[in-house]
Amino acid sequence: MQTLTKDICFPNVSEATKDGLLAIGGDLSTKRLLHAYKHGIFPWFEIDEPILWWSPNPRFVLFPEKLKVSKSMKQVLRTCNYTVTINKAFKEVITECSKVKRNGQAGTWITNSMVVAYTNLFKLGYAKSVEVWKNKKLVAGLYGIDLGNNVFSGESMFTKESNASKAGFITFIQNSNYKLIDCQVYTKHLESLGAEDISRDKFLFYLS
Repeated sequence: MQTLTKDICFPNVSEATKDGLLAIGGDLSTKRLLHAYKHGIFPWFEIDEPILWWSPNPRFVLFPEKLKVSKSMKQVLRTCNYTVTINKAFKEVITECSKVKRNGQAGTWITNSMVVAYTNLFKLGYAKSVEVWKNKKLVAGLYGIDLGNNVFSGESMFTKESNASKAGFITFIQNSNYKLIDCQVYTKHLESLGAEDISRDKFLFYLS
């Protein structure tokens, strides 16, 4: 595992450990983050840790054409009074995501420095948010990276109401033209929506 310097470079992803850890250190500059995502690498660390960079193999992804929407969820989408928007409240969405308690984690991985870094990416057009509103109140949302290569790299989501984040995610996917949604690592929630493992090499092919 390599310790990064000020140079904007990473080791070859084939050098990642079995669990996908590739490098440590560096910074969250816009230049480094864009370089990382273009090569299938993302930061993921907790508040008291140095920056950790990952490139897991296999990669957990969702092909939009394989999106699974259950009968009960279709009913929710037909009858709910949610309004879904894009890029209307990025800072609010990432802030809410940073408050979510995750199983097995002592604290958030969306640190203040992450909020600042990804908000900068949003201002430059590389990050995107999806908002779910009910009675003009933000009840769910998600955010991720879009480099313009037909791949959306999902980072995190939150919800304050049952099925609200799922409604936002489904609506976003159904109204987009992405070839691939990068979910990074396995979650039961995303598996239920049709996400699956593919090899890292296959994932990198979609990024190229």
